[in-house]
Amino acid sequence: MLASLHFDILTIFPGIFDGFLSESVLKNALDADKIRIHLHDIRDWADDKHSKMDDRPFGGGPGMVLKVDRVVPCVEDVQRQRPTPGRLLMLTPQGKPFNQRLAESLAHEKRILLLCGRYEGFDERIRDLLKPEEISIGDYILNGGEVAAMVIIETVMRLLPGILGDEDSNRYDSFSSGNRLLDCAHYTRPREYRGLAVPEVLLNGHHAEIDQWREDSIQKRTAEKRPDLLKQNVQPD
Repeated sequence: MLASLHFDILTIFPGIFDGFLSESVLKNALDADKIRIHLHDIRDWADDKHSKMDDRPFGGGPGMVLKVDRVVPCVEDVQRQRPTPGRLLMLTPQGKPFNQRLAESLAHEKRILLLCGRYEGFDERIRDLLKPEEISIGDYILNGGEVAAMVIIETVMRLLPGILGDEDSNRYDSFSSGNRLLDCAHYTRPREYRGLAVPEVLLNGHHAEIDQWREDSIQKRTAEKRPDLLKQNVQPD
């Protein structure tokens, strides 16, 4: 099975991804060529002796800003490495929120470029010239976009055919398509632990009763933990 999705990660700290790419489901998918991930060190596009990637902001202020004459040539060169330039995502707290619906959209792409920021952020001309799609994984600040890139890869990857051992897993996950609520409670062996037993309905083999119990569990769990989701899932008359 040939890879259905190609990720290009553009970063000044590619070493951060060493462990991420060498463990668990992602490693298996890479080894089986079900997904491809290429790392690109933006420093390779620097033309000075010290490979300087950032500089002080004009007008003063704290922090350092990623240089336009490093990032833009890097992105453009990487885009030209394959027949299609791909969908360019800039990872920034200013972007639109990343959610399961966006992940499902990305899972239909053939190529995705993940541009990881650092320091105080990007020179604004990077946005002006590249016109990236800006994505945020939450209303908080990370040291850089690398962790956000990992979140996107993990979320999108598991939606691809042949990645997970059980193709039904995605259908019942929290926030999955057609199920915008939280997942139900789950149990496995032992049947009893420290006085807490597995619900009898899960042991009786009656599938209709089990399905109803799971639906009730979904509603109860969502009402307790995320009641806002129940309001969002109310269908208009």
